[in-house]
Amino acid sequence: MTAAYPALRLRRSRASAWSRRLHAETVLTPADLIWPLFIAEGEGVEEPIASLPGVSRWSVEGIVARAKEATAAGIACVALFPNTPAQLRTDDGREALNPDNLMCRAIRALKDQVPEIGVLTDVALDPYTAHGHDGLVDAAGYVLNDTTADVLTQQALNQARAGADIIAPSDMMDGRVGMIRAALEGEGAHNVQIMSYAAKYASGFYGPFRDAVGSRGLLKGDKKTYQMDHANAEEALREVALDLAEGADSVMVKPGLPYLDIILRVKQAFRVPVFAYQVSGEYAMIEASVAAGAGDRDALVMETLMAFKRAGCSGVLTYHALHAARLMQE
Repeated sequence: MTAAYPALRLRRSRASAWSRRLHAETVLTPADLIWPLFIAEGEGVEEPIASLPGVSRWSVEGIVARAKEATAAGIACVALFPNTPAQLRTDDGREALNPDNLMCRAIRALKDQVPEIGVLTDVALDPYTAHGHDGLVDAAGYVLNDTTADVLTQQALNQARAGADIIAPSDMMDGRVGMIRAALEGEGAHNVQIMSYAAKYASGFYGPFRDAVGSRGLLKGDKKTYQMDHANAEEALREVALDLAEGADSVMVKPGLPYLDIILRVKQAFRVPVFAYQVSGEYAMIEASVAAGAGDRDALVMETLMAFKRAGCSGVLTYHALHAARLMQE
């Protein structure tokens, strides 16, 4: 039987900082963070992104410098997203297959100059298509599943050949994880991980990201025929089960905070590594709150990241990664 007050005072363990640390049920470290970075063409380029205050696009040498900062702060991995020049965007997204494209050049530079950091690469066609969709479309604008999955598999191989450590398909095409796994195995890339965007919702929180990769304004229609309906939770479990069966090493839920219930259910159901993407709109809300004087950045960042860990995440992709890691080092 639980002892009654005053024999049991739960505040005893909260009375001092050392005791709060001792009794913490959840631990957050810099190694739990993945830092998304946006790549720009050119040299010596830093392009601030207006809708993501404090975030910039960097040319390849700037990406290398950011990765060195990440390593010094204890961050385990960076995630790369290219802003493909407009003249290279086509309806079929063929630049995704160019072995010397912006993504591949950044991967090679990181593996050459910062080999100790993990490199996660996005597999989807929206940074490369003229229409802004994650795949190939038919005359009616419907994204074609199987032909898109074929191209995504070649895109994944292109990135793996450049040195990517984790392939992260974010497109939500059916069957693409199995196809990518088979292709990687066929090339002997046995240790290249797949982190599947298994439960990616058609969300209103992606706007600043589309600015960052240059796809906002290109998109015709929406992505609701392939990204998940935010009303659905059981469907997320089916998506995760399929991706794990096809060879995913870990899974992701995206967005983050509005879907903590999904993270918890996935972790409880499968007991596998689950990651969350604290997406651009979530970052922008925190920054807007800080700018308005309505909240303290440090407190908001750390509380939200702890919420992901508490819900069951192995790690979090967040634009606040470097800031949070440095806070943890202090």
